[in-house]
Amino acid sequence: MGYRVVVAGATGNVGREMLNILAEREFPIDDLAVLASSRSAGDMADFGETGKQYKIQNIEHFDPAGWDMALFAIGSEATAVYAPKFAAAGCTVIDNSSLYRMDPDVPLIVPEVNPEAIDGYRVKNIIANPNCSTAQMVVALKPIHDAAKITRVVVATYQSVSGAGKAGMDELFEQSRNIFVGDSADPKKFTKQIAFNVIPHIDSFLDDGSTKEEWKMVVETKKILDPKIKVVATCVRVPVFVGHSEAIHIEMENELSAEDAQKILREAPGIMLVDKREDGGYATPIECVGDFATYVSRVREDSTVENGLALWCVSDNLRKGAALNAVQIAELLGRRHLRKD
Repeated sequence: MGYRVVVAGATGNVGREMLNILAEREFPIDDLAVLASSRSAGDMADFGETGKQYKIQNIEHFDPAGWDMALFAIGSEATAVYAPKFAAAGCTVIDNSSLYRMDPDVPLIVPEVNPEAIDGYRVKNIIANPNCSTAQMVVALKPIHDAAKITRVVVATYQSVSGAGKAGMDELFEQSRNIFVGDSADPKKFTKQIAFNVIPHIDSFLDDGSTKEEWKMVVETKKILDPKIKVVATCVRVPVFVGHSEAIHIEMENELSAEDAQKILREAPGIMLVDKREDGGYATPIECVGDFATYVSRVREDSTVENGLALWCVSDNLRKGAALNAVQIAELLGRRHLRKD
């Protein structure tokens, strides 16, 4: 037997990926509802490469009673309206927005890292999906933390424009084209030109000089992995369409050699270790697009601190950073709490 599943926000980048991944992973579905705003109601949405299409329904008029789970990719404002309605009707919400991530009554889940935390979902019947940059980082940190107890993380991100949605991808394409033909490359979505440039600014600025994206990485890592870990992040937007990269520097309580770390990472769930010390012996965003794995490369010891490691981490932000993690949460929810034998 399968589940009655809702995908809300099916016309966006993440919503489309949710449908693709549900199909690819053959998630057990008895009934599927595809929702979006009134602008898209009546349009058709593809269910991966299965050849099936579903008519998009207006979320405003949808009755969630009798549905098992809903994967939300509709942004915080709409989530604030519809998530409580769905949850109260008995439909468990798996939310990709930032709205509920730091709510103490809502589990924030990366299945490879803290699957047991999902057991608290019944308080609000809502489960939160972490920020894209956090999700891939904690997958890489978890096996190292288990082995040597991480005390501090310093991370610099190189985040693709797809993290800013379709508008971000369109702006990179249009600016690149305009520069080649001599037209204007004025920014609209981003604060500065993104084509052939990098921008050390994602989300709004906070009083301490950090950005909200950087703050998310700090507080979400603590909630998911360990509240005692100290984290400092610098988040940078780069002219890459899909795939986030991170340079991660780790301090640990116990000694762990680079060789031992490689062995641990090689066997860890969700990780693909690509670490040959030669030209091209590492992962870049191009290789990770469309893949489920979080890629780890350049594992080496950091001699500037006691018990230090450095590594390079790359992942498809639309997949592990968003849609894939949401589907994995749905799979975990089914295994632990909604089994239908």
